[in-house]
Amino acid sequence: MAGRTVAQHLVDLLVRAGVRRIYGVVGDSLNPVTDAVRRTDGIDWVQTRHEEAAAFAAGAEAQITGRLTACAGSCGPGNLHLINGLFDAHRSMAPVVAIAAHIPSEDIGTDYFQETHPERLFVECSHYSEMISTPAQLPRVAHAAIHHALGLGGVSVLTVPGDVAGQDSPEDRTTMVPLDRSPTIRPTDTDIDAFARLVDDSRRVTLFCGAGAAGAHDEVMSFAGRVLAPVGHALRGKEWIQYDNPYDVGMSGLLGYGAAYEAMHECDLLVLLGTDFPYHPFLPDDVRTVQVDVRPEHLGRRSRLDLGICGDVAETLRCLTPKVTPKTDRTFFDRMLRKHADALEGVVAAYTTGVERHRPIHPEYVASVLDEVAADDAVFTVDTGMCNVWAARYISPNGRRRVIGSFTHGSMANALPQAIGAQLPDRSRQVVAMSGDGGFAMLLGEFLTVVQYGLPVKVVLFDNSSLGMVDLEMMVAGLPPYGTTYPETDYSALARAAGAHARRVTDPRDVTDGLREILAHDGPALLDVVTDPNALSLPPHITGQQLTGFALATSKMVLQGGVGRMLRLARANLRNIPRP
Repeated sequence: MAGRTVAQHLVDLLVRAGVRRIYGVVGDSLNPVTDAVRRTDGIDWVQTRHEEAAAFAAGAEAQITGRLTACAGSCGPGNLHLINGLFDAHRSMAPVVAIAAHIPSEDIGTDYFQETHPERLFVECSHYSEMISTPAQLPRVAHAAIHHALGLGGVSVLTVPGDVAGQDSPEDRTTMVPLDRSPTIRPTDTDIDAFARLVDDSRRVTLFCGAGAAGAHDEVMSFAGRVLAPVGHALRGKEWIQYDNPYDVGMSGLLGYGAAYEAMHECDLLVLLGTDFPYHPFLPDDVRTVQVDVRPEHLGRRSRLDLGICGDVAETLRCLTPKVTPKTDRTFFDRMLRKHADALEGVVAAYTTGVERHRPIHPEYVASVLDEVAADDAVFTVDTGMCNVWAARYISPNGRRRVIGSFTHGSMANALPQAIGAQLPDRSRQVVAMSGDGGFAMLLGEFLTVVQYGLPVKVVLFDNSSLGMVDLEMMVAGLPPYGTTYPETDYSALARAAGAHARRVTDPRDVTDGLREILAHDGPALLDVVTDPNALSLPPHITGQQLTGFALATSKMVLQGGVGRMLRLARANLRNIPRP
């Protein structure tokens, strides 16, 4: 091992921890690291155009594969650019190690060229942020960073001065303990018994599930069936819970639909499963509530709890279900299923009536067709804003599809770089970026990255020449939209100039053929769909103050969109209601 540099030693440790790629932009302070990657088998350097995109891509790969990933930035401005993508990865609990190269160690603290203090700057978006000041620190500090990222789920940051990275590293006498899987956390018997008593003492139980219910679909369905509980979900819980769900009542929150809000407020016991749902105005404050989460710090920080349980959702329900008495009174359950179907029936016409004649094209229609023609195991990366609405209401999960976005951090421009990280681990899997033109333009350079690596990413661009969600936010506040529009741009021409296959669609009759064409293309492709900027959406429950504000700004907008195949699921679930 003699003569191995700190940078080489660090890269070797990352490879041993399962890292296959480091995303980033090269720079002089990073040279020892990038050169070590060049000389090391089993790991590649992915050259992005912007470090923010590198962090987004690393976070997406971690979410899709469950493996540790890495990104890097050079000193000062280079690693500063990482911060937005790292915030997103950290808040998405994606295991990422970020390498923040630093100025020469002898110049730290002298206001040197490009000097910042990365070990301080990244504290808020990481579990672990430390600087390696001497080669002797490397083995233990790097091991700690890897274990924090994998064990806690989130970001670790290693700050490494360029001169230290090039020095010889000591022999590593520590042992890498692999963390290939998350442990199962079982609640105490006392908690399970208390939970069972609350369920048995309640006539109307509702379940509300988040991303923490991943891997617990069967357990949630078994428990819901035993206690006749409607099952709602947050946006990040949709892909794990909505499919094959005869108890589904939709989604609550700002992008919500269906009867989830009513089911949560009209029950007498609300069970929150693996969700850190942030929008407390959508949560009841007069209903008994139980929360189950593997992270104890999440318990009770959004709503008052009658019982907080630290435990894995699947394991908790496996312990709980046999202990509760089966319920036989279907009154509440059947009423919520009917409410859900009625709610969806009431809005479905907005995207089915006249879509073949409406110009600009209804974005709801584009999303519904995409849902029909995309692969059964497709990965959808979704831009923040109105694309979140269309994905939430139209993309149908099935247990094999993935839907990821900046759902907790809420950053613009996430879909395209996340598509890069989702595609690189498996080029044969269909990856579709549902991008808005505002977000796409913000990190447009990353489309060059897609072309450079020949990635078969498909971009479906919802091109309305505006920031639609910001329009809505202004109108709800009683303000006329201002500063939210852009000149019309032919992004298909830009994509073709970059070397990709592209098509622009302005006629709704061409939507299906256009989507099939780009999805079938063997390589990078973009469909630029000119959509209606007036297609806005409101949640199923808003305050009178918000309605008043909206009315001050406009009285002519279409507020509600359809809900795609979810209406069919709701109609099918009505068959579960016994006939009198």
